[in-house]
Amino acid sequence: ALRKGSDLEKAFATAALVYNGYADAENKLSKAETKSLLQSQFWHFIQGQENKPKYQEIISSLDEESENKINFEDFMILLVSLTLMSDLLQEIKNVKTTK
Repeated sequence: ALRKGSDLEKAFATAALVYNGYADAENKLSKAETKSLLQSQFWHFIQGQENKPKYQEIISSLDEESENKINFEDFMILLVSLTLMSDLLQEIKNVKTTK
């Protein structure tokens, strides 16, 4: 549907497709599924973040024994939060692109 979409549109569509691939029939993810998804699909952004207090706080919340599930909105907020603290983001900012 987004063959002619912008790179940003395609990126968000991909995030939605990945989420939907992991989500249950209620279109939600358990915290354990969310952690697994992050470790398999978002590794380069979370790699090396283990010692950051905010990262530990986020991951600890996913480790809690809870019936709470994560909807798509919360998942996207989680991705943005992890991206903002990522060392990879700084590397990306340092790359100069020319058109």
